[in-house]
Amino acid sequence: MKNKFYQYIQNLQDQICKGLEDIDGGTKFREDLWERPEGGGGRTRVIENGTVFEKGGVNISAVHGKLPDTMQKMFGVGEADFFACGLSLVIHPKNPMVPTVHANWRYFEMYNENGEIINQWFGGGQDLTPYYLFEEDAKHFHQTCKTACDKHNPEFYPNYKKKCDEYFWNAHRNEARGIGGLFFDYLKEIETMKMENWYNFVTEVGNSFLQAYVPIVERRKDLSYTESQRTWQEIRRGRYVEFNLVHDKGTLFGLKTNGRIESILMSLPPHVQWVYDHHPEPNSEEEKLLKVLAKPIDWIAL
Repeated sequence: MKNKFYQYIQNLQDQICKGLEDIDGGTKFREDLWERPEGGGGRTRVIENGTVFEKGGVNISAVHGKLPDTMQKMFGVGEADFFACGLSLVIHPKNPMVPTVHANWRYFEMYNENGEIINQWFGGGQDLTPYYLFEEDAKHFHQTCKTACDKHNPEFYPNYKKKCDEYFWNAHRNEARGIGGLFFDYLKEIETMKMENWYNFVTEVGNSFLQAYVPIVERRKDLSYTESQRTWQEIRRGRYVEFNLVHDKGTLFGLKTNGRIESILMSLPPHVQWVYDHHPEPNSEEEKLLKVLAKPIDWIAL
């Protein structure tokens, strides 16, 4: 399974980078191959200063070795070996009318002293963070997620949407990071879902990413915007940074397993502002966004 999934994310990285390069039209991804001293490595691809995308990364990695002490405590196990691979991406467009997007799909194995698998699971998801709300875009993104889920189980979309709303919540701000999407973790073998079934589901979601995001970029990338709207985008990016550094499990996992810092922190945007006690104008489009981020919304039903 680990070889099969790693092959899949290598191919998916190629497809996603090609799709994003085509829509940007001004620059290409820069590739950076790296190795982890304790075992494994990855292929980082970063796009910067493009026509459409200000900064973004589409990274894959496959790491293995002894499970670090911090992770042993997290999983409640003693000494063990592990393998983890995944694709992680974050894209920050220039135009504040185009939302930031994040996605990842990952696979994990843990072994006993005889090298036998004692635990394995899939995780991942995809979510959208707009700076200006277009309900048409929110509905499209969520409908694409639902369509992918429904091919496997009609309960998946409502369950994993709810988990996404709960996970991407900036508790210290009491607001959502964005308008959500899907989030799932610890997808282990059960009677009704073998690991092969989970593989099929996770790859279905991965294959839906470009369909979920690219049409939104196409609709919004050429819209005009003001300097004040750009400032709002940078203030909201600050909330994005706060979530990634304070709450995000993937970031914390990378830091605790001696991951590659440049790859872990590629999710951070290049231009961000923290404005003291900032509040948008009443009844403005900016305030409309904040009201949406105050509680989960059923975008499909709108």
